[in-house]
Amino acid sequence: QVELRESGGGAVQTGDSLRLSCAASTSLFRNYNVAWFRQPPGKEREFVAAIDWSGVGTKYTDSVQGRFTIFRNNDKYTVYLQMNALRPEDTALYYCAADMNWGRIIADPVYGGLEAWGQGALVTVSS
Repeated sequence: QVELRESGGGAVQTGDSLRLSCAASTSLFRNYNVAWFRQPPGKEREFVAAIDWSGVGTKYTDSVQGRFTIFRNNDKYTVYLQMNALRPEDTALYYCAADMNWGRIIADPVYGGLEAWGQGALVTVSS
């Protein structure tokens, strides 16, 4: 089983960029699909982006397409979310999660029973 920890959150202004990191505890991480989710204030948790175990297959929610990029470095046991052109509506607590099953990772609505979740990283975008 893997343990995940997010880092890289912070407070920025509209148009700025941030890179979030999701670091795993074990080399088993290379076999997992990984996704980023976020929970805006007062709203339900929502899907943001996912990457498959190989790093080739990706999926994004429409609102971040073209602005956010998910990628991974399995040698560093880390998945990243590069966030550009940030908007106030991107303000949320961001979580990474991992699961062996791609269908569960991209499920709509979000499947809360994924195999591993991080603790969350806060991103605040001011206008």
